[in-house]
Amino acid sequence: MEASITQAEKFLNEHLRQIVISGPRGSQEATKIRIRPLLLQKELKFQAEEQRGNQVFHRNMSREETMEYLRGAMSGAYRQMELQSEQGTMHVLVSKSGKQTVKIRSRAAAGAPAPEGEARLSHNRKKRYILEEGKPVPFLRDLGVMTAEGAVVHARYDKFRQINRFLEFLEDVVPALPKGREIRIIDFGCGKSYLTFAMYYYLHELQGRDVRITGLDLKQEVIARCSALAKQYGYEKLEFLHGDIASYEGEDAVDMVVTLHACDTATDYALARAVQWGASVILSVPCCQHELNRQIRSEILEPALEYGLIRERMAALYTDAIRAQILENHGYRTQILEFIDMEHTPKNILIRAQKTGKPADNGRKLRQLLSFLHVECTLEKELGIRE
Repeated sequence: MEASITQAEKFLNEHLRQIVISGPRGSQEATKIRIRPLLLQKELKFQAEEQRGNQVFHRNMSREETMEYLRGAMSGAYRQMELQSEQGTMHVLVSKSGKQTVKIRSRAAAGAPAPEGEARLSHNRKKRYILEEGKPVPFLRDLGVMTAEGAVVHARYDKFRQINRFLEFLEDVVPALPKGREIRIIDFGCGKSYLTFAMYYYLHELQGRDVRITGLDLKQEVIARCSALAKQYGYEKLEFLHGDIASYEGEDAVDMVVTLHACDTATDYALARAVQWGASVILSVPCCQHELNRQIRSEILEPALEYGLIRERMAALYTDAIRAQILENHGYRTQILEFIDMEHTPKNILIRAQKTGKPADNGRKLRQLLSFLHVECTLEKELGIRE
């Protein structure tokens, strides 16, 4: 075991892309671990992202701490580790008896040139993005995120990072989307449509998938602008329509529903419509969760709820937890994920749900929670709760 960790140590530098540890042997272990490099206050760190059920946990470590972390993971807790770096790759398999098989392929052995220059590893540039800097993307240029040469506009870097983060979440669920036919996607409350264009570009241009996307919004001028850009790029199956989420009746079935920053109960209507359509995938970033804030009351929680800011944040978190549980109740495996870092915005939760067709047996506990908080929510009214 120590030999493989020593070999892995050679890759723990700014050229590391990621380490993926998978195949847990025990139910108490994270189902998957990703480790990536980043710079924090000009110091090289390594961030471990642990997937545990529906939650994701992050931990920043020094190089020495990362070595100990790898030792613990590969001493029998996990079956395999894959390491990807600009210097090469490393694959470790661990048998039941603890025997390790290690395969290493270096760039030098493959005849590839060594990477030049310093890797961009600021907290905003800690990994290689799906949409890379230096490679012009038409819609990013016209939306003011990139220059004509492909450089990211400094003032729009957070938006660039957000777009790529969203595409990472999308990349993970692409296998759940249908193959061999057109993929139907609805983006409710698309706004300026940075992410709508990104979805189409990624799925159609980069992945070569047959996809048809409709962006829906209430702002006429935004719809007109986005429609003109889609036509300009020749995106024949990307359309933008003026309409309201709650009353939209344009489809009988949809493969994926996206709702990003739809305000308050607009998110609930979008989630309900997704379930009613039987969508395979739901990606939702809620915003302005006011509904429960107006209702929530509890003698036990009152000492905390009397502070307006605390009440607002607790109500928002309860809202999204209840939404996730209702989706579970209707046959979706649901995760609550961090969309962008808290340093940029406190509204950083993404709800990602994939249809399993196996409803969770959580109806009684969910009703108990609603009763405890003395609340009703729109998604509950739209879909009901199965006992």
